[in-house]
This record gives sequence, C-alpha cells and structure tokens, in this order.
Amino acid sequence: MSQEEVIIKAENRTVKGKQVNALRRAGYLPGVIYGRHLKAFPIQMNGHEASLKLGRLSSSSLITIDVDGTTHTVIVRDRQRDPIYGRLLHVDFLAVSLTEVLRTTVEISLVGEAPVSKLADVVILHNLYELAIECLPRDLPAKIEVDISGLMSADDSITVADLKLGDKITVLTDPEEVIVSVGYAQQEPVVEVAVEEEPEVAEKGKKETEE
Repeated sequence: MSQEEVIIKAENRTVKGKQVNALRRAGYLPGVIYGRHLKAFPIQMNGHEASLKLGRLSSSSLITIDVDGTTHTVIVRDRQRDPIYGRLLHVDFLAVSLTEVLRTTVEISLVGEAPVSKLADVVILHNLYELAIECLPRDLPAKIEVDISGLMSADDSITVADLKLGDKITVLTDPEEVIVSVGYAQQEPVVEVAVEEEPEVAEKGKKETEE
C-alpha cells in the first residue's frame, strides 16, 4: 500500500538561539533538515498547518518539504514538545534519497478482533511495538498492521517470522520476537480477615475455666 503524498511548505530560517521563542509566538514552528548528502540547515513552517499534518503521520511517513521552491523528501527523526501543553516546539527531518536503501523502524499496529479475547480471564498482550526494516524510501510503510483475528486459543501467538511484507522489505528484527501473545488476567488475591473474638464470649470462657 503506497503512502499518501504529504507536502509541507517551509522557509529558510535565519532566527536562532533564544530568538526562536519569539518565532514560535509569531505562529511559526522551527525545524532543521539534515541528511547523508545534505548539510544541515534550519527551516520554519506555519505552526498550525504543520502541526496538523505531522500529527497524523508516523516516524516512517514520507514527507515532501518545499523550502522556498526547493523540495526535499524527508522522514521525521525527532519531535520536541512542550512538556505541559504537548504542542510541537521543534522538528528534526532526515532527508532521504529515493534511490538508496534506508534503515529505520516502523510502528506496529494491531487490527481485527481476536476470538480468544471472548474467553474469561484472557488478555491480548502487545509485546513488540515497532519493527526494524530496510528498504527503499518509496517502499517504506507508514505503519505495519498485524491482524490478530487468527488468535483462537491461549496457546496462539504472532511472531516477526509470521509477517508477510513482500520481497521489497528486509526485516532486521529477530524473527523469533513475539509481537502478540495471549495471557491470563491476574486475579485479585483473596485476603482472609481474622475475626476477633467478642469480649463477652472471651470473658465467659474465662469464668468457665476458673470454675
């Protein structure tokens, strides 16, 4: 499945250092583009527009950055967010060549409904959340969907070796790694509460013993 083309408009950025805060207040999102064949350079984007587009993309989504008319194919390498409000503060983009193999990680998403989940005290365990792969950028999936509808019993699981990603993608993660497994929910331990003997009963027993 090919990725949707995403284009983000940007401008070369001259503002650096502490002045970047003023840039953010003016509605811009600062960033940087760097790559194997490209010297790193700073950019600025419309903060609202860029945040909306980046918010629905994964770290393996291909993006076209249009910097003053010059386009660069990139993926997101790092996002810095405000620790309180969660808004984007800065984005690092890695420029990629469409003709060179790229090594990266791709998010794993679970889809479908596992029949085993209908059994009592059973839980679905998502153990592996990303997959290391190698491929050309055009063949890079935005995410890898793993169908769990085949989990029929508590003994079933899905490993990396079970994935079918085609011959254009080389998986680098250990094939024995378990992506999804089935476990049993832990039951709350039963705590026995000791009942103290009533004073009257204890006193009566004492008197009977003395007699």
